[in-house]
Amino acid sequence: MNDAPLLLLDGASMWFRSYFGVPSSITAPDGRPVNALRGFLDAVATLITRERPQRLVVCRDDDWRPQWRVDLVPSYKAHRVAFPADPATPDEPDVEEVPDELTPQVDMIMEILDAFGIATAGAPQAEADDVLGTLAERERHHPVVVVSGDRDLLQLVRDEPVPVRVLYLGRGLAKAVTYGPDEVAQTYGVPVERAGPAYAELALLRGDPSDGLPGVAGIGEKTAATLLGQHGSLERILAAAADPASKLAKAHRTKLRAAEDYIARAEPVVRVATDAEVTMSTTTDVLPLVAAHPRRVAELAQRYGVSSSIGRLQKALDGLPG
Repeated sequence: MNDAPLLLLDGASMWFRSYFGVPSSITAPDGRPVNALRGFLDAVATLITRERPQRLVVCRDDDWRPQWRVDLVPSYKAHRVAFPADPATPDEPDVEEVPDELTPQVDMIMEILDAFGIATAGAPQAEADDVLGTLAERERHHPVVVVSGDRDLLQLVRDEPVPVRVLYLGRGLAKAVTYGPDEVAQTYGVPVERAGPAYAELALLRGDPSDGLPGVAGIGEKTAATLLGQHGSLERILAAAADPASKLAKAHRTKLRAAEDYIARAEPVVRVATDAEVTMSTTTDVLPLVAAHPRRVAELAQRYGVSSSIGRLQKALDGLPG
């Protein structure tokens, strides 16, 4: 196994953070805001310098709220929909509430990544989480580092067949924390031998207001972790709840039995898919050491006023082994 990691970036998570973390006063020569663009490019340069990957993929949210997840749990991300559903056009996809000044910057980011020849990936009816999960699951040669500010991705950590680690950006890139099975187990109190899957089960039980998932009424994070520590898995917790002879506390039994339907529906919603139909923007995810289209990169750098960020990205690539 090659020690140089495959770096999988949660694109939307990173450019949202850049948008809110970099002053909107940073603009292109024509006055358009480029704070998210500049912050994203600088973050990618920092990550390349820090992790020294051989391969890198920016994963896209081609379907930020897949209908199959909404069909299972209608409240899923409902609070993030920009406009109420129109009964006259029920088949129209939901539009995510995104700042007006961010959307055009995502197009700018895609232009520059394409000009550099840096791979992006997406999948139909799949969120970026599912693209990240699928690419991590497929990998058999390099260790994987998943970069995101979304704790849901902690369910991907594992040691075999290749190590998968999550670089969590919850407090920003400068204070990013790397999670493997040991760190997830220590932080959340789940069994270390199945820390990734157990984290997903913890999230299912406790709920996640940011995703519109209510969880099991009366079961918070500490109780969920205790139950997983005692029984080892959600399957065994539910088996104990169904067994009158088990030692499960009556209050917990009652809450879990009352939530059986929700648990069954929410489980595939909470779990990151690992079988998405991923398509890549390039024929390879190997990081280019020089831009695939240097004139185009130079033109875009000048147009958007991000020559310094482009320079930092190229300097990071220059530091990689040839």
